[in-house]
Amino acid sequence: MMSLPQHQRFPWNLDWNLLRTFMVVVEQRGISKAADFLGLKQPTVSAALKRLEQTTGKQLIIRKPNEFTITRPGQALYTECAKIFGSISQLPSLLDVDKAELRGHLSIAITSSVMSEHFDDFLNRFAQTHPHVTYSFSVQESEDVETMISQNRASFGICLLSKMPKNLKTMVLYREFFGLFCGARHPLFAVEEIDPDALKGEPFVAFHTEAEGGPLEVIAHLRARAGFANTWRGVSSSLNEIRRMIMSNVGIGALPLHVARQDVLAGNIRQLPPYDALPMVNIYLVTNPARRQSDAEAAFLTACNAEFSAIDIEERTYGLE
Repeated sequence: MMSLPQHQRFPWNLDWNLLRTFMVVVEQRGISKAADFLGLKQPTVSAALKRLEQTTGKQLIIRKPNEFTITRPGQALYTECAKIFGSISQLPSLLDVDKAELRGHLSIAITSSVMSEHFDDFLNRFAQTHPHVTYSFSVQESEDVETMISQNRASFGICLLSKMPKNLKTMVLYREFFGLFCGARHPLFAVEEIDPDALKGEPFVAFHTEAEGGPLEVIAHLRARAGFANTWRGVSSSLNEIRRMIMSNVGIGALPLHVARQDVLAGNIRQLPPYDALPMVNIYLVTNPARRQSDAEAAFLTACNAEFSAIDIEERTYGLE
């Protein structure tokens, strides 16, 4: 071992537990929070971070009062740690190959309030066919879903995309149209016929991803077309919280038409103009071709591709009757 060059000795000299600790420190944004998460004492985590910096020869995190900054080497190391964690997370499924029936675990990172009868029907059939497969759904922002899949930290992702990722595979699960809505507390709710000019200058609530270049930028264009106020009054990454702010009359907001339908029928919200040329958004299934899939993951993806390719995209477009 001593005859190996220094860079080749590195993986043998490294205590791999330090990588796990470092990853948690970064994700928890602090040593004390990481210690609580890991069930360790703060000096233990601090010592582990110091050992890792000594082993790598790089400062990984700048630690000062009221400052927590990840250095460029630290960010590069975190990215690799996340990939390693994703690979290790697969081991139980990859090793569970001695069973006659399909077994394994599917971890799915998903954006909030994905509603698709086609996907739910598919999931039902797959679950009934393979009763020993287990599932976990983690709700994330679309950008974080894409990151988790690229870092190999989840089996599949379901999210919006602002642009097609270079190293990931995508498939359109369904399409949805967005409209503008107000709650029952809003003065326009009871108006029989709404003049589009009545929306000019109205306060609004928005998704984080409506920013320029974001996957929901088309909603910002819809609001501009209606003449809303220039700045938002409420913002969230959660569709449920946007819905809450609409019904609480914090402001007018956009919702997928098929998701809002139940609240419209219940008298909780009302669709507002414009009613034509509404923005359409794709919801994607995202996978990492570099991931070594377990049998359960491979079976799920094969079945999903087969079922959805047999359904015309127009049938999987929700919101316009």
